[in-house]
Amino acid sequence: MLKKLLKYDLESIFKFIVIFYSLSLFFGVLTRIFLNINGSFIMNIIGQISSGATISMMVSILINNLMRLWVRFKNNFYGDESYLTHTLPVEKKTLYLSKILTAIITLFTSILVITLTLFIAYYSKENIEILKKILLPIATTYGSTIIKILLAFIFVLFLEFANILQSGYTGIILGHKMNNSKVAFSVLFGFCTYIITQILVLISIFIVALFNKDIMNLFFTNQIININMVKIIIYLSIIIYTITLIIGYIINIKLFKKGVNVD
Repeated sequence: MLKKLLKYDLESIFKFIVIFYSLSLFFGVLTRIFLNINGSFIMNIIGQISSGATISMMVSILINNLMRLWVRFKNNFYGDESYLTHTLPVEKKTLYLSKILTAIITLFTSILVITLTLFIAYYSKENIEILKKILLPIATTYGSTIIKILLAFIFVLFLEFANILQSGYTGIILGHKMNNSKVAFSVLFGFCTYIITQILVLISIFIVALFNKDIMNLFFTNQIININMVKIIIYLSIIIYTITLIIGYIINIKLFKKGVNVD
């Protein structure tokens, strides 16, 4: 049953955001073409417009991905569709797991499309050299590679958006336990949940900082971050966000199992 639920969820989400995938790649190609036509003022202007549209579409991918996931979660579990959903011979934890797996797959795909769009639109030897100058010192310090460091940054970004998404799920679950103004309460509870998770992340980093003077300096000074701290902070962020997501998942399952008030 999980496979069927996942199939329907993925079809619903991708059917919508594939439009933004296509537009992002389309404007990425236009940016590539027009910005590489030298000696033409008009072509450069068109290229800049295309570049702005490309950036706008990449942002739209993430925003619409999150919004679509929240809307489907709400409609499936609390809207008209919920009457059918809750009659299925499926445990609530399986229903929720389907939403989480859908979120992971679609967010990962969205980040891949954004990465591909950036490559198509802005790849050049000059830009690669700039990226190398930024990341090479970090990679060299830790005996790593630029690719691994870049992937670590992207993974942290993925975890951050996953945290935003799950905070929204928590908000929807709590908001629909109210007797009225459920959407407003959902937004409020979701925002509060996100703020709480960020506070917990900061507290966790501060606890680690008690044993590391360089990390502690980030809290009490405005010194430029020591390059030796970058990898530590990246790994620390990955660990803390992963734990936060797991805890949030367990809490949401427990809240979801307590019952659902259908509109």
